[in-house]
Amino acid sequence: MSPDQQSEYVIRQMRDAVLDTDVKIVQLINQRLTQVRRLRDYKQDQGIPFVDPERERWMHSYLQGANRGPLSPSGLDAIYDEILALTKRETETQA
Repeated sequence: MSPDQQSEYVIRQMRDAVLDTDVKIVQLINQRLTQVRRLRDYKQDQGIPFVDPERERWMHSYLQGANRGPLSPSGLDAIYDEILALTKRETETQA
């Protein structure tokens, strides 16, 4: 195998590993959406507000403590803020 072929093989393997991780991320986001949909429906049936800012602050803090890197604290906040916003949008449109 030539050095170019070896490099192409290694890059392909690394890209496949990244893609496998991306598929898992999508599966987990879908799982989260399903769980939150159930929670949202239950809270709606009980007359409880869906959004709980105190819980969101607690979850941010908990995840910061669970994060072992290399994701930075600000990176985690950015991703989690987007996950929360996405979850609210997605579960609202499925109502």
